[in-house]
This record gives sequence, structure tokens and C-alpha cells, in this order.
Amino acid sequence: MQERLVPTGSGAPTVYAGEQALHSRYNPRLEAEKYINTLKFRENIRFLILIEPGMGYMVPVLRKNNPLAKIITLHISDFFVTPEAGGDRTLEADAVWAPGKGIPVQRFLEQEIPDIEARFIGLIEWRPSLTAYGEAYLRLLSGTTDFIKRVDANARTVKGFGQRWFKNVFKNLKLFQQVLEPVPSSIPIAVTGAGPSLEETIPLIREWKQREALGILAAASSVEALDAGGILPDLIISTDGGGWAAAHLRGALRKNPPALTVTLNASLPSQCGELPILVLSDGSVWQNLILKSMAIPFVPLAPRGTVTASALELALALTQGEIFITGTDLSHRDLRTHARPYSFNRFLELGSSRFHPFYSETFVRAGAIADSGNHGIYAAWFGQQLETYPKRLHTLGNNNPVFNSLLDTEKPGLSGFGKNIPAAKERIPSGGGIINNFALMNRGSNRSARIIKPSFSAEHALEALLQALSDPGFAPIITGELSPLLLAEEKEPSPQALKKVVRSLAGPYFSEGLRNG
Repeated sequence: MQERLVPTGSGAPTVYAGEQALHSRYNPRLEAEKYINTLKFRENIRFLILIEPGMGYMVPVLRKNNPLAKIITLHISDFFVTPEAGGDRTLEADAVWAPGKGIPVQRFLEQEIPDIEARFIGLIEWRPSLTAYGEAYLRLLSGTTDFIKRVDANARTVKGFGQRWFKNVFKNLKLFQQVLEPVPSSIPIAVTGAGPSLEETIPLIREWKQREALGILAAASSVEALDAGGILPDLIISTDGGGWAAAHLRGALRKNPPALTVTLNASLPSQCGELPILVLSDGSVWQNLILKSMAIPFVPLAPRGTVTASALELALALTQGEIFITGTDLSHRDLRTHARPYSFNRFLELGSSRFHPFYSETFVRAGAIADSGNHGIYAAWFGQQLETYPKRLHTLGNNNPVFNSLLDTEKPGLSGFGKNIPAAKERIPSGGGIINNFALMNRGSNRSARIIKPSFSAEHALEALLQALSDPGFAPIITGELSPLLLAEEKEPSPQALKKVVRSLAGPYFSEGLRNG
């Protein structure tokens, strides 16, 4: 749509998008001021998002009324960030997105807004833009509201489990004995989720695995189903900090897998210390700091609400080869919420009785999962991301429709599966699999030239974090990262208050000196 500026008597031009005026034809600034003054936000509002505000006349008024809030404008048209439209005026906002920025709007918002409860985010619409841009406006609004729902869900989870997750970090640092250092590769990888459709694709995965033509990166929840189909994954991923998630890993560990990949805050059984582990950082300064202090290599991955999203992004980081995603239904089929066998079904079976039959409990669980709305949030996120992913990503089997509509599809039973990896066998070393593309680091051992001896202990990592909280250069950043995790109820906790909580939570794993400081 063609936009054009039209002068007004007030000295501030209006703009037309086609035949629709986006601002007053007489005094756009006064119009914006009156509109903003009708809006009431919480005193502690931290982010204000404007949906296509046109010339940005609302920004100065918002700044005056909400001086502590970060103002973000989202444009439908690149016209509004050009010099012709007075781009300096719209850029008075703290952050500005337009299609020409080259990244999806949700990824842009991820960069600008941390996981925070929706009550701290204000969404401001400019209705003349809806009239002018119609469907494009609604798509931008929908993508933004999906983002807000997702960060709100993440923030509430962090608020409830933050301290437990933090304790997991230092428990895990004491646990890790072997860590993996990723080496660039070109092997094809299948990423397996635990959705019901995984059962249909297991025969094809097994066939290609037996030919050493495919590496398997498996969500921990999918391992029992893979094992039942005769498949041992090359790498198992776990990102959940809840204690129940360890049930998936306990079953997986009985299969003697080659390696694990875990987030620092994952809930891990003690047996994990016997396996080589690829460590994932959430990209925060405090996590990168403690890992570097121990000389542990890691892959930085932004936290996602579902392990399959993390697994997919990890696969993209590990290989330049083809990637096949399967078992990502993001829905259930009748009573089947996951591929069978599934670790948690064991708990339902043990608790069943004639008053609480297994199938009735399964029905209740399926309904609860559907009612949560999380599947829809994740599907919307994938829909945004998939358009920006490399073309070497393919969907295998009956994944969620968002995958099958945006990616090349390989249906079960088609002989074409693997047509994109004809030379895979030649590219993979004898023995096959992802594990050959890592160098092992074994703490305190010099068994091989491929093994690196780490320089420092978990105690050193705790000391490094405490020192950073006393460093004026690091303290504000780390305080901002750790506060929602450890002191969610406090408005502006000090670094000193955080140091006290850090010692209290991590201290039990260390010496008395570190506990008490």
C-alpha cells in the first residue's frame, strides 16, 4: 500500500495509507495526547508495545506518562522508519521493528523483552491502522499477543520454580564429570519428540539408523518409545527443571545411551554423572560466566517452553546436514497424548483402581493438556520461526499442521524418505551417529588426546558468581537476570540480597566457607 504525507495546519503532518488517514487532518499531536490520556496502566508497567502507531506521535506522551517503561513500536510498513516519514520521530521509541528489519516480530520481541508476567506489559493499538491495513494489522497483533501469552506462561513457571531450578544448577555442576565439545559436522539428524505420530515413523528411523545414515537427537520423553522400536538415540536432550522430568531420564539411562545434552537447570538423576554431557546455557550472563569459570564448553540456546523447540535449534547448531523432525504433534489423538510406551503412563497405571480406571485417568490428563492452551502457543511460535529456518529442515510423518504446511513433507511409507541424504553413509565415520562429532572432556583424566582436563571446580563457579555480584560492571546485569528467578516478589532487590539467597540455595553443595561467605 502506498503511504504519503499530507501537511496540516498544526505543523505536524498526517499520513495517508491508500485513502485512509492514520492521523487527524488538523492536529495529530493533540489527537495522540488525548488518546493516550484515556489509557490507564499500572504504575509498575515495564513495557509498552505500540501496534502500527504511524508517525509516532504517541511516543512522547507515553514517555511523559510512563517514564520507567520501555517503549517498543511495531510497524506494518517500512515507510515509517524512512527519512521521508521523519524516521527520527518514530525512532524516539526505545526499540522499533519493521518488516525490513529481516527478523520475525516474535524473535525481535524476544530480544527486547525478557520472560515477564503479562501484567507488566501494555499493548496499545492504533485503530486507524486496522482500517488501513486490515489483515496485515491483525497478523501483527496476533503475533504480538501470542508472544505475550508465551512469555507470561514462562514467567509464571519461573516464579514458581526459580529457586528449585537455581539449586539444580549447582547440583549439576558438581555432577558433571565428562562434557562434550561440539565439532561442526554435516551428518543428517532426526529430532524426535514424544507425540503420538512418532509410533508411525519409528520403522523408517530404525531403517536409516541401521544403515548409519542418520543421527538421532531424542527428547528424553521419546526414548522409551524409540527403545520399544529397537532404536538407541545418539544424544538425549532434557531441559525440564521439574523433578518429575527425571522419570524420563531414569528410563533412558537404563538403555545405556552414548551421551546426554542438558540445560544447566535440568533435573538430573545422579547416574547422569557417568555419561558424557553436552551442556546448554540459556545465554544469560550469569550462566555463561559460571561455565567459562569452569572451562566447560557449552552451546548457548535461548530457553523455550517445549523441549522439541530446544532440540530443533540444537540440531541446527550441530550440523549443516539435513534435519528431520518427527513426533511433534502438539496435540493428542483421542486418549493418546504421547507415543507409547511413555514414562508417565506408569504412574497412572500404578494409581489406577476400579474407581479410577487407567483409561479414565488418561482421559482426564488429555483434557487437562488440551485446556492448558500451551499447544496452541507453541504451534504459533513454530509458525513464526519455521519461515526463517534453513531449507534443510523437513517434517517426517504427521506432525502438527504448522510443520506440514511450511516444510517439505516425508510421509511414512514413502520410499523417498532420505532422498536428501544419499551420501550420508559416506559422510559418517564407522560406528555412525552424533557422538563421533564431539571431543570428550573427562575431569581429571588424560586417557586420550581428545580429552581436555577442566581447570576449575564447581566451587570456583560459585565464587565467580558471588564476585560478579560485587563487581559494578557485572552486578546490574546479573541482578536483573537473577531477580525474577530468586526474588520474584521483590521489586528491586539489591546485589547484596541476591548474594545472600545465592549462598543459601547453592551453599549446601559446598564447603562451610562458601555457604557463609
